[in-house]
Amino acid sequence: MAKAKFQRTKPHVNIGTIGHVDHGKTTLTAAITKVLHDKFPDLNESKAFDQIDNAPEERQRGITINIAHVEYQTEKRHYAHVDAPGHADYIKNMITGAAQMDGAILVVAATDGPMPQTREHVLLARQVGVPYILVALNKADAVDDEELLELVEMEVRELLAAQEFDEDAPVVRVSALKASRATPSGWSRWSS
Repeated sequence: MAKAKFQRTKPHVNIGTIGHVDHGKTTLTAAITKVLHDKFPDLNESKAFDQIDNAPEERQRGITINIAHVEYQTEKRHYAHVDAPGHADYIKNMITGAAQMDGAILVVAATDGPMPQTREHVLLARQVGVPYILVALNKADAVDDEELLELVEMEVRELLAAQEFDEDAPVVRVSALKASRATPSGWSRWSS
């Protein structure tokens, strides 16, 4: 039986998650699919972390090696999402993913702030022509000090400005792990 032809009825946007290894890119990707599935169940499939990083070596090592693709939609747009690896050894895979992006979600762990791969990913995003970046300040629930969160945000904004991205880009404080486990009735400020 022939596969049904895809009918594009909404604007399409290519986005992706970039950033340092272990800052939560794949967990955030899984959380996005879960929250959108909960909100628009007829439009989206929820994908768990291990459904995104599904190669045996990725599961064994607990890191993303190859870019992973997931799709989701809202009532107004269709998104193709590339989850890029953060480990320095797989930078070529990150570049391949970033070259496809109309915009990127820079995932920065609030517990660490910008790290070497964060900086490299922002530089490479600029070099391959990613036009927009927004920041997911992940693991924000693990930081009790508001001043520390503000310092991390300031450091991220300086990093964006140094690569000629908008230093006033949105910075959203999240807990991808909590969002991926929440139910719609239990969504908190970290997951909505």
